[in-house]
Amino acid sequence: MVGAQIAMRLHTDLMMLLTGNIVLPGENTTLAGITSDNTFTYNPKFSSGEIDEMRSEYLSIIEAQRLEKLHNLHVMLSDGGEIKRDMLRHRVVILVSDGLSSGFSLDIAAEFLKPIKIQRLIIATPIASVPAIDRMHLVGDEVHCLSTIENYMDTNHYYTENSIPSMPNILKIMRNTPVNWQVDEPVLAS
Repeated sequence: MVGAQIAMRLHTDLMMLLTGNIVLPGENTTLAGITSDNTFTYNPKFSSGEIDEMRSEYLSIIEAQRLEKLHNLHVMLSDGGEIKRDMLRHRVVILVSDGLSSGFSLDIAAEFLKPIKIQRLIIATPIASVPAIDRMHLVGDEVHCLSTIENYMDTNHYYTENSIPSMPNILKIMRNTPVNWQVDEPVLAS
């Protein structure tokens, strides 16, 4: 919803990068993330040795979750909302989140954008944790965050209105964003 407001004000297209998390049984930390185009990213909180060890022990679980998450992402997107890579090429990309508890979602987005030759990456969010701010500075060319929160709770905690629109409504908002572009009133000279 934050991205829709920015897109309306800047007269830009709005696209959504859906991701799914891979979590091993008994673990609280996300091991990896996947996008709807099957971009798979391991969480940098784990060393390469830890990832190799988990892959050798849990490969079948990781692959089963990867396929399940990929299927669920495709079902959610169904007939719209998919990011069109060609529209991003040679453009300034503004990556927006309603809140960043960690920087891992930024890593997933950066991995997705890696093969696309973009001009600049601007990251914008109203709220972020200290580790997320660190990742924002590493991943993005420009960072905009209204508030850095030291002991970050769930993102919903920081919003009075926590109702998230259904996927069909989100896709409708995305399609209608150009219709709602904000036009500044002309200043009349006196």
